[in-house]
Amino acid sequence: MITMWAPDGVPEVQAGDNLPRLILEAFPALASGDIVSVTSKIVSKAQGRIVRAQDREQAITDETVRVVATRTRPDGPPLRIVENRLGLVMAAAGVDASNTRDGTVLLLPKDPDATAAAIRQEIFQHTGLNVAVIITDTSGRPWRAGLTDIAIGCAGIEPLDDLRGQTDTAGKELNVTVTAVADELAAATELLKGKTAGKPLAAVRGMDHLVLPPNSHGAGAKALVRLGETDMFSQGTAEAYARGYADAGQ
Repeated sequence: MITMWAPDGVPEVQAGDNLPRLILEAFPALASGDIVSVTSKIVSKAQGRIVRAQDREQAITDETVRVVATRTRPDGPPLRIVENRLGLVMAAAGVDASNTRDGTVLLLPKDPDATAAAIRQEIFQHTGLNVAVIITDTSGRPWRAGLTDIAIGCAGIEPLDDLRGQTDTAGKELNVTVTAVADELAAATELLKGKTAGKPLAAVRGMDHLVLPPNSHGAGAKALVRLGETDMFSQGTAEAYARGYADAGQ
């Protein structure tokens, strides 16, 4: 049986706070094999990744590696869909004004995979508990309305479950099926954490077969980012126009 829960009463996180200690206090019954889901907002706060709201546009620019698309808005600066320094394609590079004090915005964590590994390692060192850690953030999806949480960092769990070579219920061999289990867990735990309930942490029990040994952190959530020839949608609107015009002139 799979069980998920999100504790109440997690205090507001400040710069420099110890997240492993916070997690252990929030989950007094945490056990080996559990998977801890941590909202990226509290990681960013603990890392001091906070800037003034008036500096939001510059922060987006600083976090941007590549502009994928822009759209003008009558009530503010253009909306920018960009690839950020983590390789994630997001609106505003993941810079967000929600769940932070007035007059400020939050940047994404510095290195979510390394942070997840550090949290996992410290929990193991202090308690002997072997847990996996997923750091989640909210993202939109092309061609789909609404938002969902994805894994932007993880440790102690392989983010992808490669089913290629196995057979389905009809006896057919699977040739391309690779399941994004870290993203699925991120989305599932977001159902409990929500956006307005003040619950930045959740845990999953009953999926311990996914948890790696203590000395192995796995590939990290960076393995979920499509690169090179595997990315069929790498070109943004402006890039596609430019490529189309160039091809037409040949």
